[in-house]
Amino acid sequence: MNALILSAVFGVVMMFSGILLKQKSAVRNLAIAGILLLLVSNVLETYGTAFFKVNVNGMMYFDRLALFFNTIVFVSALLYFLLTAKDMEKVGVNYAEYFALIFFILCGITLTSSFKSLLILFLGIEIISIPLYILTGTDKRNLKSNEASLKYLLLGAFSTGLMLMGIALIYGAKGTFSTEGANLVTDKPSVLLVAGMILLLFSMSFKASAAPFHFWTPDVYDGAPTVFTSFMATIVKAAVFIAFIRLFDEAFGTLRAQWQLWIAVITAATLFIGNITAVFQQSVKRMLAYSSIAQAGFMLLSLYAMNTDAKEGILLYVTAYSFATIGIFAVLARMNDYTFDGFNGLAQKDPLVAGSLTVFLLSLAGIPLTAGFLAKFYMLKATIATPQGLWLAIFAILMAAVSVYYYFRVIQAMYFKEGDDAKAPETTPVFRGTLVILAALVILLGIFPDLLLHWFYF
Repeated sequence: MNALILSAVFGVVMMFSGILLKQKSAVRNLAIAGILLLLVSNVLETYGTAFFKVNVNGMMYFDRLALFFNTIVFVSALLYFLLTAKDMEKVGVNYAEYFALIFFILCGITLTSSFKSLLILFLGIEIISIPLYILTGTDKRNLKSNEASLKYLLLGAFSTGLMLMGIALIYGAKGTFSTEGANLVTDKPSVLLVAGMILLLFSMSFKASAAPFHFWTPDVYDGAPTVFTSFMATIVKAAVFIAFIRLFDEAFGTLRAQWQLWIAVITAATLFIGNITAVFQQSVKRMLAYSSIAQAGFMLLSLYAMNTDAKEGILLYVTAYSFATIGIFAVLARMNDYTFDGFNGLAQKDPLVAGSLTVFLLSLAGIPLTAGFLAKFYMLKATIATPQGLWLAIFAILMAAVSVYYYFRVIQAMYFKEGDDAKAPETTPVFRGTLVILAALVILLGIFPDLLLHWFYF
């Protein structure tokens, strides 16, 4: 509850900071201070210190999973601000309002991580989505940004309709919005309940950019300003998956026989379409958009398995994926050429940035000694432990092998191709230091994953 209220308050504070603070650096520092406050308050609540006592009537529950995930989100958001907050100045004149929208999104994320009612889930998803529609279209001078925003709004509204219809059918079947009440399923679940569950499955698959509901993702990620694409592809995607897992674990756990095959098919399709399509992209930004679809396929393995390894694995996965992707997009936002050729010779121009990028790309590809490798290992281990999950794990391994090709294309361009006379991306000491720390964390978690998972239990 600490983070929920403080993130909403800071969203309002950032709105007024645009009027009261004339220096953009002051606005940026205030936003970073706000994230630090959210992080500290959430950690304190994890260990029993709650600033606010609010009776939520059982509609929310701040358990260890919710609070631990919130901590991961706030750490990722802090790193995101340190790396890309200055680049937001290039997007438009409403600098403070961008931070306000991000804080409102963080407020929605705390709702989706701790809901006990389908109404809170709906509110959380919409509080996340509506600011994202705005952020996607903030670059008014770019027609691709305007198109992406409109497309995102229309398709997002369609998925919201599916979600509302699913919630209405579940309420009609059970007479309650509580996820605990929805789990009281008899031997023969009603048609209304199963229909509502399928509609929620489709709606959440859309939000998670899982195939075949992924078609909005490449255009939206490519058209949105790069600094906001980074936020959408990492922190927001992680929040959707935590909500996805909580919903199907708590509300539909006893209906696993009805939805597990659906999840297996969606997972396989997501892995196939994301990886195969990424191979043919010529823009690194668009390749990362399809890569995020492929990574969503791996995250869906935790939903398919739904065991202890899966829950531990998804926490490690969202951390590894967020850290690596935020780092890559932070560099991409400072480059003029988003094609693979734009990375030619970067290792000679700036070895430190190229080395950090290499670590991030190796982690996304799942190469050993990186956090991405162990995250994928946990997903595969959880999948193999389920009955009839072996085929899906083998297919995921094959698709991971395909992903190595397009990630290594960037590494090849940086180290083995001659670049033109263009300058390397402009970087500051703070940017470079944060990038190195991020790369070190990715390697550290790849060697000692218990540094993260130990906190989940203690």
